[in-house]
Amino acid sequence: MSLDLLLQNFETLIRTPEDVARLNEAILGLAVQGKLVPQDPADEPASELLKHIRAEKRRLGKEGKLQESKVSRRIEPADMPYDLPESWEWVRLGDAGIINPRNNADDDLPVSFIPMTLIRDGIGGGHTAQEALWRDIKKGFTHFAEGDVGVAKITPCFQNRKSTVFRGLTNGIGAGTTELHIFRPLADTVLAEYVLALVQTPQFIENGKASMTGTAGQQRVSRSYVEEALFPLPPLAEQRRIVAKVESLFAQTRDLEAKLRQAQADIVTVNRAALHRLSVAADADAFAAAWATVADAFDLLYDDPRNVAELRQAILQLAVHGRLVPQDPNDEPASELLKRIRAEKRRLVKEGKINEDIPLPPIHPNEIPFGLSKGWMWYRLGDAIRFIDYRGKTPTKTESGMRLLTAKNVKIGYLSQEPREFVDPSIYDSWMTRGIPKKGDLLFTTEAPLGNLALLDSEEKTVLAQRIITMQPYGADFCTAYLLYALMSPPVRSLIYAKATGTTALGIKATRLKLVLIPFPPLAEQHRIVAKVDQLMRLCDTLEAGLARAGVQGRALAAAVMGGD
Repeated sequence: MSLDLLLQNFETLIRTPEDVARLNEAILGLAVQGKLVPQDPADEPASELLKHIRAEKRRLGKEGKLQESKVSRRIEPADMPYDLPESWEWVRLGDAGIINPRNNADDDLPVSFIPMTLIRDGIGGGHTAQEALWRDIKKGFTHFAEGDVGVAKITPCFQNRKSTVFRGLTNGIGAGTTELHIFRPLADTVLAEYVLALVQTPQFIENGKASMTGTAGQQRVSRSYVEEALFPLPPLAEQRRIVAKVESLFAQTRDLEAKLRQAQADIVTVNRAALHRLSVAADADAFAAAWATVADAFDLLYDDPRNVAELRQAILQLAVHGRLVPQDPNDEPASELLKRIRAEKRRLVKEGKINEDIPLPPIHPNEIPFGLSKGWMWYRLGDAIRFIDYRGKTPTKTESGMRLLTAKNVKIGYLSQEPREFVDPSIYDSWMTRGIPKKGDLLFTTEAPLGNLALLDSEEKTVLAQRIITMQPYGADFCTAYLLYALMSPPVRSLIYAKATGTTALGIKATRLKLVLIPFPPLAEQHRIVAKVDQLMRLCDTLEAGLARAGVQGRALAAAVMGGD
């Protein structure tokens, strides 16, 4: 049975906070399908309960306390999403209570006022309240009373399950945000907590999303959706058992979630400490000891996507600190490579192929953030790289033609194929006058967002839009893949952001970007670093894929729990 499967795998299902949410959804699904607690043949069936509800509505109507409601649409067998236990009944939610009732009270009565911000997100609901006089809030707000169920109707509050049972209201009534639909149970016929379980199920949320109307960001679930929603009505005694069981299971999931969060926090702390020891290791022995700590607890440390992300950053940090691969005293030092780069730059200027840049200032010792290994040197980015800057306007786009790359295509470490945008090929020569990008060049976004970068991976002619700088080496004697990783590393990114400007959106001008310092290893070591980073990044990819598979398996198990026998 599904309940057996749920109980057998209760702790197995919870590996992340997202798993907790899925498990809670499964519990709610079982609750409203009649699969969470056993049925008792001695219970008065829901059909009798319906008679009580209808009689109470007639009484309130005769007393003028309830407007006559329209007759709900008949529920056809084809409308029923699943079979119910024999003692249950399918009804419309509006037929089981009152939708959006009004309160009558003395103007001077202190009552509760509850704006949307005081209603909690997520399964289980809950709220806090402010106090106000009834005269100040009776108009222009939604009315509710003790024991009513409130459901947010506007996006994204509806999807975020801002719904609650109102409890502890001052003098038993209140008013609040207009973005609520209210369900009021009648007499002792329907438990509010059972209704809350229904309106927080994935099926109720998904159907509500599909029914929303309005403009983007202002879409709402209509009153008719709530009134017409299918409501699986159990006997009252079973409602009580269901609510008690749900509360018991939710108490267990809260406890497990708290333990999980603490365990995850502990692992993140240990991981950061281990990676920090790697980055500050003073010699080979200290580095080996720090790496042994990581290796010994690898499976535990990298059972969390956050730690894998931090591992990626640590790899890049170690790379630019010269700690990722061993140095080779036979390598030609970086100073010799930089001499050849400068000679190539002078040749291109002399032949009129590029313009001569304004000389960059020498590096002051106070600018250097950390010491480098023997054979390495610091250099300014503009000393070794040609900048092709297309910060101006973006050309007119067409339905087809030559590929246009914009800042939207440049992600951190790779080029995205989306969006696919085009320009008229005839503009290529007139537009690309500042320089022609080549395969292997580095693309860098200067703002919105700042600092995304990727290698150009195609020989295809491509037009570049604004907010992209192409970094092109002077000659072939350069490893742009190393430069990619260096610019992605935490130390260098901090140097880039230190030179950025702007408040609403950070950006950086080419003149300031050229001043950024880069730790420059010998060319042979650059290639060794790139090979090692590539290898370790593939390991990170594998770790993340494994975590994703585990998440899929958890969701599949939760779906199996929801699916029944």
